[in-house]
Amino acid sequence: MKFQQYIPFYKRNLALALPIVLSQIGQVTVSLVDNMMVGHVGTTELAAAAFANSVFMIGMVFGMGITFGLTPLVGKAYGNGDLHKAIVWLKNGVFSHLIASMGLSIIMFSVYFLLPLMGQPAEVLSLAKTYYLLLCASYLPFMLFFTFKQFFEGLGNTKMAMQITLTANVVNVFVNYVFIFGKLGMPAMGLNGAGIGTLVSRIIMPLLFSFYVLRNSRYRRYFVLAHYQPMVKKHVLSLLKIGLPIGFQLIVEVSAFAIGAVMMGWLGETQLAAHQVALGLATFSYMIALGVSQANTIRVSHQMGIKDYISLRRASYASTHLVLMFMTGTALIFILARNILPYLFTTDVEVIEISAGLLIVAAIFQLFDGLQVIMLSTLRGMADVTFPMFIAFIAYLLVGIPTSYIFAFPLNVGPQGIWIGFLVGLSIAGILFYLRFRKNLKKLVTP
Repeated sequence: MKFQQYIPFYKRNLALALPIVLSQIGQVTVSLVDNMMVGHVGTTELAAAAFANSVFMIGMVFGMGITFGLTPLVGKAYGNGDLHKAIVWLKNGVFSHLIASMGLSIIMFSVYFLLPLMGQPAEVLSLAKTYYLLLCASYLPFMLFFTFKQFFEGLGNTKMAMQITLTANVVNVFVNYVFIFGKLGMPAMGLNGAGIGTLVSRIIMPLLFSFYVLRNSRYRRYFVLAHYQPMVKKHVLSLLKIGLPIGFQLIVEVSAFAIGAVMMGWLGETQLAAHQVALGLATFSYMIALGVSQANTIRVSHQMGIKDYISLRRASYASTHLVLMFMTGTALIFILARNILPYLFTTDVEVIEISAGLLIVAAIFQLFDGLQVIMLSTLRGMADVTFPMFIAFIAYLLVGIPTSYIFAFPLNVGPQGIWIGFLVGLSIAGILFYLRFRKNLKKLVTP
């Protein structure tokens, strides 16, 4: 296919993706800023943040995955011109997501009592426990925000979530500064100050969404009409049929990184801190790719709604090209600046040295990480979510984690060995998701 045919798709995808990318940058910057500020308090604090965030992220991304099921359903209805159906999905989505979030909150608070059983250094565990509880307290408002976000992005409105996220990020930085370092008469709380900043910013996010909706008559109408829609068991099950597999797929991937963090803690406090530094940088680039992929899900779901499978193919390949070009650029930056970037987080020479080694591995898996996230987003737009969940389980847990353990301990490669396992898991997942996408295309498009 000629390159010129892709140009309109590059433009449309970028126009839709840019607000989502900025929103994703804002979300990951909350954690990144926490790590930067906490890292300058001490290495132990940075290691504690790494441990607590790794455990919390398992429940957080599972809930996010459940909300992701709303986007393709709303997008398909909107693409087909059926706004009433989109509003029905809103009512049933808010209900099912709130119930799921409350149940997950109880589970995540319960995990607090299991933290001492995870083999972390006593100093790290002591600091991580209260910080973890603050993260758990931020879960419900964050999930409510994500429900609103996925609904409006299904309608093609990606700017609202971007504006809210960037505003909340500014609040987070300010509250962090006050409570971490003890400014404006407040006591210096270190890591717990970062937890307070995260909690405050996440409470503000759904409140700002409510403010936007109340001020805009068009958006307010969606929620007024949704109020009068009945709860339908069939619709709730349809949402969960898509959302739960996405949630399990995400939890498998994040669990692999969480287990890797636990294994890194077995190597030592310094290694765990270095892991958090490198992971923070890799996550930043990933979240940008994720923003493009979420725009791709919207585009694919709209094309599914009008059954324009040729445009679906071109839109998905255009997104793939954009993500792979971006990830190639970040890979080069990681390699060339591997001894400089860690200074954003810490001045500990040993942490910087280990982080630099991890960034070399991260640079290699950037391309495969980009491939897997964009292919997965296309499959979600097609509402193909169950089979990819099994692919993720095999790639990340059955292959990736054992590889990490073997390289890190029996082969004595150390911290880089754990990240080699990440590389292997992402590579297998990316290739298998691509093959699944090609198989789906053959069913939809006549060669």
